[in-house]
Amino acid sequence: MTTLSINTVTPSEADRAIDVMVLAHSGDPLARYAFPDPGQYLRYFPDLIRSFCGGAFEHGTALCIEGSVEAGFGGAALWLPPGVHPDEDAMGELLQKAIPEQHLEDFFALFEQMGSFHPDEPHWYLPLIGVDPARQNNGYGSALLERSLLECDRGSKLAYLESTNPRNIPLYERHGFEVLSTIQVGTSPPVSPMLRKPR
Repeated sequence: MTTLSINTVTPSEADRAIDVMVLAHSGDPLARYAFPDPGQYLRYFPDLIRSFCGGAFEHGTALCIEGSVEAGFGGAALWLPPGVHPDEDAMGELLQKAIPEQHLEDFFALFEQMGSFHPDEPHWYLPLIGVDPARQNNGYGSALLERSLLECDRGSKLAYLESTNPRNIPLYERHGFEVLSTIQVGTSPPVSPMLRKPR
Protein backbone atom coordinates (compact mmCIF):
# COMPACT_ATOMS: atom_id res chain seq x y z
CA MET A 1 0.00 0.00 0.00
CA THR A 2 1.16 3.55 -0.73
CA THR A 3 2.51 5.44 2.28
CA LEU A 4 -0.35 7.54 3.59
CA SER A 5 -0.03 11.08 4.86
CA ILE A 6 -2.74 12.47 7.14
CA ASN A 7 -2.85 16.23 7.51
CA THR A 8 -5.11 18.96 8.79
CA VAL A 9 -7.16 20.59 6.05
CA THR A 10 -6.42 24.31 5.96
CA PRO A 11 -9.29 26.72 5.25
CA SER A 12 -7.82 27.34 1.78
CA GLU A 13 -8.03 23.58 1.09
CA ALA A 14 -11.65 23.22 2.19
CA ASP A 15 -12.94 23.00 -1.39
CA ARG A 16 -10.60 20.06 -2.10
CA ALA A 17 -11.94 18.19 0.92
CA ILE A 18 -15.51 18.97 -0.10
CA ASP A 19 -14.82 17.65 -3.61
CA VAL A 20 -13.70 14.33 -2.11
CA MET A 21 -16.83 14.18 0.03
CA VAL A 22 -19.05 14.80 -2.99
CA LEU A 23 -17.41 11.88 -4.78
CA ALA A 24 -17.42 9.64 -1.72
CA HIS A 25 -21.10 10.16 -0.95
CA SER A 26 -22.44 9.98 -4.50
CA GLY A 27 -23.84 6.52 -3.71
CA ASP A 28 -24.78 7.19 -0.09
CA PRO A 29 -28.42 6.22 0.55
CA LEU A 30 -29.33 9.29 2.60
CA ALA A 31 -27.48 11.79 0.41
CA ARG A 32 -29.20 10.46 -2.70
CA TYR A 33 -32.58 10.28 -0.94
CA ALA A 34 -32.18 14.00 -0.30
CA PHE A 35 -30.90 14.72 -3.81
CA PRO A 36 -32.05 11.93 -6.16
CA ASP A 37 -31.36 13.99 -9.28
CA PRO A 38 -27.61 14.01 -10.11
CA GLY A 39 -27.69 17.68 -11.08
CA GLN A 40 -29.36 18.64 -7.80
CA TYR A 41 -26.86 16.52 -5.87
CA LEU A 42 -23.87 18.20 -7.51
CA ARG A 43 -25.41 21.62 -7.08
CA TYR A 44 -26.51 21.41 -3.45
CA PHE A 45 -24.45 18.77 -1.65
CA PRO A 46 -21.27 20.92 -1.46
CA ASP A 47 -23.25 23.69 0.26
CA LEU A 48 -24.82 21.16 2.61
CA ILE A 49 -21.33 19.98 3.58
CA ARG A 50 -20.28 23.57 4.32
CA SER A 51 -23.26 24.19 6.60
CA PHE A 52 -23.09 20.74 8.21
CA CYS A 53 -19.32 20.52 8.72
CA GLY A 54 -17.92 24.01 8.19
CA GLY A 55 -16.86 24.20 11.83
CA ALA A 56 -14.29 21.49 11.14
CA PHE A 57 -12.43 23.79 8.75
CA GLU A 58 -12.70 26.76 11.10
CA HIS A 59 -11.42 24.82 14.13
CA GLY A 60 -8.66 22.84 12.43
CA THR A 61 -10.38 19.48 12.99
CA ALA A 62 -10.85 18.49 9.35
CA LEU A 63 -8.38 15.81 8.27
CA CYS A 64 -7.35 14.69 4.80
CA ILE A 65 -5.40 11.71 3.62
CA GLU A 66 -3.07 11.77 0.66
CA GLY A 67 -1.37 8.95 -1.17
CA SER A 68 0.80 11.40 -3.10
CA VAL A 69 0.90 15.11 -3.80
CA GLU A 70 0.00 14.47 -7.45
CA ALA A 71 -3.04 12.39 -6.56
CA GLY A 72 -4.49 14.97 -4.17
CA PHE A 73 -6.89 14.14 -1.36
CA GLY A 74 -7.88 10.49 -1.20
CA GLY A 75 -10.28 10.97 1.67
CA ALA A 76 -11.30 13.28 4.47
CA ALA A 77 -12.88 13.25 7.91
CA LEU A 78 -14.71 16.37 9.05
CA TRP A 79 -14.85 16.31 12.84
CA LEU A 80 -16.64 18.86 15.01
CA PRO A 81 -14.92 19.24 18.39
CA PRO A 82 -16.85 19.47 21.68
CA GLY A 83 -19.07 22.53 21.76
CA VAL A 84 -19.02 23.10 17.98
CA HIS A 85 -22.25 22.41 16.09
CA PRO A 86 -23.53 22.40 12.50
CA ASP A 87 -25.11 25.59 11.20
CA GLU A 88 -28.68 24.32 11.53
CA ASP A 89 -30.27 27.49 10.17
CA ALA A 90 -28.22 27.36 6.97
CA MET A 91 -28.85 23.62 6.64
CA GLY A 92 -32.60 24.04 7.10
CA GLU A 93 -32.78 26.83 4.54
CA LEU A 94 -30.83 24.83 1.96
CA LEU A 95 -32.78 21.63 2.49
CA GLN A 96 -36.10 23.49 2.32
CA LYS A 97 -35.35 24.68 -1.22
CA ALA A 98 -33.36 21.69 -2.48
CA ILE A 99 -35.06 18.49 -1.29
CA PRO A 100 -37.96 17.10 -3.35
CA GLU A 101 -41.23 18.12 -1.74
CA GLN A 102 -42.39 14.51 -1.28
CA HIS A 103 -39.32 13.80 0.90
CA LEU A 104 -39.17 17.04 2.86
CA GLU A 105 -41.39 16.19 5.82
CA ASP A 106 -39.77 12.79 6.33
CA PHE A 107 -36.29 14.27 6.03
CA PHE A 108 -36.84 16.92 8.70
CA ALA A 109 -38.45 14.34 11.00
CA LEU A 110 -35.42 12.09 10.46
CA PHE A 111 -33.03 14.93 11.33
CA GLU A 112 -35.00 15.67 14.49
CA GLN A 113 -34.71 12.04 15.62
CA MET A 114 -31.01 11.99 14.78
CA GLY A 115 -30.51 15.03 17.00
CA SER A 116 -32.09 13.24 19.96
CA PHE A 117 -29.26 10.68 20.03
CA HIS A 118 -26.40 13.16 20.40
CA PRO A 119 -24.77 12.76 23.82
CA ASP A 120 -25.54 15.45 26.38
CA GLU A 121 -21.94 15.54 27.59
CA PRO A 122 -19.10 17.12 25.59
CA HIS A 123 -18.16 14.89 22.67
CA TRP A 124 -16.47 14.77 19.27
CA TYR A 125 -18.96 14.54 16.42
CA LEU A 126 -18.15 13.11 13.00
CA PRO A 127 -20.79 14.46 10.58
CA LEU A 128 -18.96 13.18 7.50
CA ILE A 129 -16.09 10.92 6.54
CA GLY A 130 -15.44 9.76 3.01
CA VAL A 131 -12.92 8.24 0.64
CA ASP A 132 -12.63 8.79 -3.10
CA PRO A 133 -14.35 5.72 -4.65
CA ALA A 134 -11.25 5.14 -6.81
CA ARG A 135 -9.19 4.65 -3.64
CA GLN A 136 -11.57 2.76 -1.37
CA ASN A 137 -10.60 -0.56 0.26
CA ASN A 138 -7.05 0.65 0.91
CA GLY A 139 -7.38 1.45 4.61
CA TYR A 140 -7.95 5.18 4.16
CA GLY A 141 -11.11 5.26 6.26
CA SER A 142 -9.48 3.33 9.09
CA ALA A 143 -6.42 5.57 9.05
CA LEU A 144 -8.57 8.69 9.28
CA LEU A 145 -10.62 7.25 12.14
CA GLU A 146 -7.58 6.05 14.09
CA ARG A 147 -5.93 9.46 13.97
CA SER A 148 -8.93 11.27 15.44
CA LEU A 149 -9.94 8.60 17.93
CA LEU A 150 -6.50 8.83 19.56
CA GLU A 151 -7.39 12.44 20.35
CA CYS A 152 -10.72 11.34 21.81
CA ASP A 153 -8.96 8.80 24.01
CA ARG A 154 -6.29 11.25 25.18
CA GLY A 155 -9.01 13.68 26.22
CA SER A 156 -11.33 10.98 27.60
CA LYS A 157 -14.12 12.16 25.31
CA LEU A 158 -16.98 10.33 23.65
CA ALA A 159 -17.12 10.12 19.85
CA TYR A 160 -20.44 10.12 18.04
CA LEU A 161 -21.56 9.67 14.42
CA GLU A 162 -24.55 8.64 12.35
CA SER A 163 -23.96 5.92 9.79
CA THR A 164 -26.08 6.66 6.73
CA ASN A 165 -24.85 3.56 4.90
CA PRO A 166 -25.28 0.10 6.49
CA ARG A 167 -22.14 -1.11 4.68
CA ASN A 168 -20.01 1.23 6.82
CA ILE A 169 -21.24 -0.02 10.19
CA PRO A 170 -18.67 -2.87 10.46
CA LEU A 171 -15.84 -0.35 9.90
CA TYR A 172 -17.09 1.84 12.71
CA GLU A 173 -17.64 -1.15 14.99
CA ARG A 174 -14.03 -2.25 14.45
CA HIS A 175 -13.00 1.12 15.83
CA GLY A 176 -15.13 0.83 18.96
CA PHE A 177 -18.41 2.46 17.94
CA GLU A 178 -21.65 0.80 19.02
CA VAL A 179 -25.03 1.13 17.30
CA LEU A 180 -27.51 2.93 19.53
CA SER A 181 -30.58 2.48 17.35
CA THR A 182 -31.85 2.45 13.78
CA ILE A 183 -33.89 5.45 12.66
CA GLN A 184 -36.19 5.40 9.67
CA VAL A 185 -39.01 7.82 8.86
CA GLY A 186 -41.52 7.25 6.08
CA THR A 187 -39.66 6.37 2.91
CA SER A 188 -36.23 7.43 4.21
CA PRO A 189 -33.30 5.02 4.25
CA PRO A 190 -32.21 3.78 7.69
CA VAL A 191 -29.73 5.80 9.74
CA SER A 192 -27.76 4.30 12.65
CA PRO A 193 -26.57 6.62 15.44
CA MET A 194 -23.31 5.21 16.86
CA LEU A 195 -21.35 6.04 20.01
CA ARG A 196 -17.80 5.25 21.06
CA LYS A 197 -16.57 5.49 24.64
CA PRO A 198 -12.99 6.59 25.21
CA ARG A 199 -10.40 3.89 25.80
